[in-house]
Amino acid sequence: MIIVDTTVWVDYLRGRRNPETEWLDRELGREEIGLTDLILCEVLQGVRSEKDFGRARMVLREFALFSTGGAELAIAAARNYRSIREEGLTVRKTIDCLIATFCMTKGCALLHRDRDFDAFEEILGLPVIHP
Repeated sequence: MIIVDTTVWVDYLRGRRNPETEWLDRELGREEIGLTDLILCEVLQGVRSEKDFGRARMVLREFALFSTGGAELAIAAARNYRSIREEGLTVRKTIDCLIATFCMTKGCALLHRDRDFDAFEEILGLPVIHP
């Protein structure tokens, strides 16, 4: 399973071309693609019109949707954040810690365009798709 991050979905839904959106477009139907409830929330929060909100919601609901949260994931994400910070780096967003930790605990790769995930890959071994 490949989890697609908010950064890629936003560009994809807006029709922006970059290596990540091209990879996603090419691999749809060939790879198992999913997202978390946190990613769904982030994407939908940024949609401006009701029409686009409905369209984005319909497109994203076509993919596997995973619930995140709970004490176990929260504790693991906090530990991962602390491990990265001990290496001299700081992840800027808590939600990225939760998404990365979800991927690592579930054995999912992540397709993203967000530098905060780089520390998870380099220090903790987050599996990442590099188009």
